[in-house]
Amino acid sequence: MFARDIGIDLGTANVLIHVKGKGIVLNEPSVVALDTNTGKVLAVGEEARKMVGRTPGNIVAMRPLKDGVIADFEVTEAMLKHFIKKLNVKGFLSKPRILICCPTNITSVEQKAIREAAEKSGGKKVYLEEEPKVAAIGAGMDIFQPSGNMVVDIGGGTTDVAVLSMGDIVTASSIKMAGDKFDAEILQYIKKKYKLLIGERTAENIKIEIATVFPGSRNEEIDIRGRDMVSGLPQTITVKSAEIEEALRESVQVIVQAAKSVLERTPPELSADIIDRGVILTGGGALLHGMDQLLADELKVPVLVAEQPMDCVAIGTGIMLDHIDRLPRKSLA
Repeated sequence: MFARDIGIDLGTANVLIHVKGKGIVLNEPSVVALDTNTGKVLAVGEEARKMVGRTPGNIVAMRPLKDGVIADFEVTEAMLKHFIKKLNVKGFLSKPRILICCPTNITSVEQKAIREAAEKSGGKKVYLEEEPKVAAIGAGMDIFQPSGNMVVDIGGGTTDVAVLSMGDIVTASSIKMAGDKFDAEILQYIKKKYKLLIGERTAENIKIEIATVFPGSRNEEIDIRGRDMVSGLPQTITVKSAEIEEALRESVQVIVQAAKSVLERTPPELSADIIDRGVILTGGGALLHGMDQLLADELKVPVLVAEQPMDCVAIGTGIMLDHIDRLPRKSLA
């Protein structure tokens, strides 16, 4: 019984695992619940996410990845071990080869941390690939031709913008502005305007249900509950889409500027290709209402949302696993 090769999209918000020959077999939140007294892992993934903001003092539900990189090495390792064990991909005598994706601008120390965590969790050989490149492949772009492809991958911790040609990145930018920051902005806005404290999960809910980033494109409202900062008692208020657009305006502009700066540094021939082919949006942030309209409006090029934006990186790892022997050895340095 041989081990199967696996591809991991190690995201700040979610971990997706693609097993060769089986497709995406795991999609769980990157959350780990720990007992602070014993240091024991109590729950991982969806089970742990339910505990965020709802645990007693000695239990802490944490995200071991921050801004696309490992913030807590041991917890990340425990989380990966748990997921890989759950999948049962190890062979009788062999270990799986692992392909992991990381943001474009991480340091060699951060790369080493990701590689070590994967090795310790049971990988034989670990390959690292840049996220926007894998996302573009997963979105169905043919990046191996001598023509320009542009991808904007908005994840939980980072947004990666890249122009690709001939199978590699020509110009790229990675910024720490993505889904988690949007949640934080919504949280702050409600706190400031309504003097109401809400949790991360409520903020995320507002983002999914009624948020928009393109003025006037959505008009919905939602009732939210939280704790009144003045009286200290629970309270319910109604929030509208237009308010959330206002709350997210500055953050979204940071992503627009990053996309503009990448386009400004792109060779003119490739820029011409991008006008023809458009920009592909991937990652969970691509699902944010109005994001494609806003980018198309600001960049003056067509912007399309990938078919399964959340799964693009994991699908891309699956495609790359089929050609893993042809991957450059640089990723094993």
